[in-house]
Amino acid sequence: MIRKGIFTLLTGIGFWTMAMSSFGAEADIVRKVLDQYAALAQSAEQRGNMAVPGKEGWFFFGPELRFVSAGPFWGKAAAKVSKATKPEFADPLPAIIDFHGQLKKMGIELLMVPVPPKSVIYPDFLSDLLTISRENPPVRIDAETQAFYRLLRKEGIQVLDMTSLFLANRFHREGALFCKQDTHWSGNGCVLAARRIREEIQNRPWLKTARRSVYPTAWRSLPIEGDLWKALGDKNLPRETLSVRQVGTGSAGDLKSIASDLKSPVLLVGDSHNLIFHAGDDMQTRDAGLPDQLALELGFPVDLAGVRGSGATPARVNLLRRAQRDPDYWKRKKLVIWCFATREFTQSDGWKKVPLTP
Repeated sequence: MIRKGIFTLLTGIGFWTMAMSSFGAEADIVRKVLDQYAALAQSAEQRGNMAVPGKEGWFFFGPELRFVSAGPFWGKAAAKVSKATKPEFADPLPAIIDFHGQLKKMGIELLMVPVPPKSVIYPDFLSDLLTISRENPPVRIDAETQAFYRLLRKEGIQVLDMTSLFLANRFHREGALFCKQDTHWSGNGCVLAARRIREEIQNRPWLKTARRSVYPTAWRSLPIEGDLWKALGDKNLPRETLSVRQVGTGSAGDLKSIASDLKSPVLLVGDSHNLIFHAGDDMQTRDAGLPDQLALELGFPVDLAGVRGSGATPARVNLLRRAQRDPDYWKRKKLVIWCFATREFTQSDGWKKVPLTP
C-alpha cells in the first residue's frame, strides 16, 4: 500500500510537472506574439499607415495590435497605455460603472458586448510563431482583457465575451468572422453575434411577451472596399468578396429595409461595428449588419445609436441628446446593448462620465 501510494504521488507530481511545463511554454509563446504585435504596431505608426499586412491576404489594424499588446489598461496603468486626450479620462472602469449605475436606477439592463480583436481570433494569419489547424483553435492571448471583464462582473455588469465563440467558429461554413481587408467583423460575424445575444437575453419576461414579426432573409455575395484595403493605396490589389445575410420585409427577392425604432425596448449603442453592412455608403451595404440580424433574432426592430467614431464617450453623448429632445425616451427602454471594438479601451479619445438625462 505504501509503495502504491508513493507511485501514485510520483505519477501525480510527474503529470503536474508536465502540465506546468506545457503551460510555461504556452505562456512564453504568447509573450513573444504580443511583443511581435507591439513591434508591428510601432512600425505601422512610424510609417503613418494603419494597415499591417498578414498572411494569405489578411490585413490587420495597427491600433488594435497596440491595444492587444498594451498590458493592463485600467487603474494606475491606464494613463501609460491610453490614447486619451487627458490622463483623467484614460481609465475606462469609472465611466462604465457610472453608465451601468445610471441605467440601473432607471430600471434598465446593460449588456456589454465588446467585439473581440481580429488579431486575437486569427493570430496565425499574422504571426509565424503560431501554427494552428482548423481542428485546434488558437489559445487566447488576451489575458488582460479577460481580467478586466472579471473586474466588471464583480461590479455587477454583464459582459458577453464572444471570444471563445469566435475562436470555435473561425472557419465557419458561411465564411470568416472578420473581413480580411477591413477593421470590422464580417457579415457572418454579425450573424453569429446577434444569435449569441438573443441566446443571452431570451429568458427576459418582457421579451417573451413582446409582439414579434418574421422577416425574410437572403444571402448574397458582396465585394467590398475595406478601410485597410483603401489605406494601402494599391488599386491593383484585388478587393475582398464575402457573404452577407440581408434581412428585411417583403419577399426574399425584393427586401425592404427594417427601420430602427426609437420606441423599441432594446437599444443598440456603440461604434461603427453597429453600422457596418447596415448603413450603406462607406459601411459597404445595407440591411445585413448587427441591427438587422438582431431584428431577425428578436422579431422586432431595435433602436440604434451607432456612431462612426468612438463607441466610448461620443456614443453616450448621443444618448443624452436624445433624452434632451424626448423626456420620455428612457421610459420605453428595457435593455441597452453596448457594442464596440475592444481596442476602444485604450485607443479612444477617453472615457468620460456622461449623464443620460438632462
